[in-house]
Amino acid sequence: MSEWAQPLSPSAKSQPANEPAERARELDAALRTASPPEVIAAALREVGRDRLALVSSFGTESAALLKVMADVDPAIPVIFLDTGWLFDETLAYRDTLIDQLGLRDVRSIRPPDADLDRDDPARELWFSDPDKCCFIRKVEPLRRALSPFAAWLNGRKRFQGGARAEIPVVEADGVRLKFNPFANVSREEVAAIYTLGKLPPHPLLASGFLSVGCMPCTSRADSEADTRSGRWQGRGKTECGIHTMKTS
Repeated sequence: MSEWAQPLSPSAKSQPANEPAERARELDAALRTASPPEVIAAALREVGRDRLALVSSFGTESAALLKVMADVDPAIPVIFLDTGWLFDETLAYRDTLIDQLGLRDVRSIRPPDADLDRDDPARELWFSDPDKCCFIRKVEPLRRALSPFAAWLNGRKRFQGGARAEIPVVEADGVRLKFNPFANVSREEVAAIYTLGKLPPHPLLASGFLSVGCMPCTSRADSEADTRSGRWQGRGKTECGIHTMKTS
């Protein structure tokens, strides 16, 4: 565990337990200008490693958060949602980053075959009902995967726009705390983490895929200013649901 994981202030564990919403407000106020390593260290102090998980898509900007996390504590559990529709390049990128960053506990979670056979027997929900497809392949599997945890980390950034433009650093997600260590970072700061950490880019980035999700619902971005413009093009959909539905 690195120096970042050492207490920056007295541990919150010594304080009386609060409801998640109230505690989230307190932490958000305290961490409003904190750096990503400081936010991750605070999350560790708040709930402990066994109760904290990082959720990563191993997408085009994922390596930056994973690098910062690994510098704090590479044994924090990482949850990866393998929907069954991911690009082979994403699966290979996951394996590359695990090796390069020394990640010790990456858990690849898939939707149960029984759920897919019941709800998507023809494997065409991505076309007929993309919201339901995301629900059975991402939202429900994540709910199950997060059940042992009291808090989770994710890589959303305000500069991504849309529903993400005003995310706090810490928020309540049902019974859990949700930490957004990169809420305040800029594109330039993300790029600097890649450069300084000698992080490899996602294999599809050079082909114009600025944000990568499932194959059927991912296209090349319309512009560099809107990195997520290639997701669910023409659908009026901008989020898969894991950040808009409570996971508990």
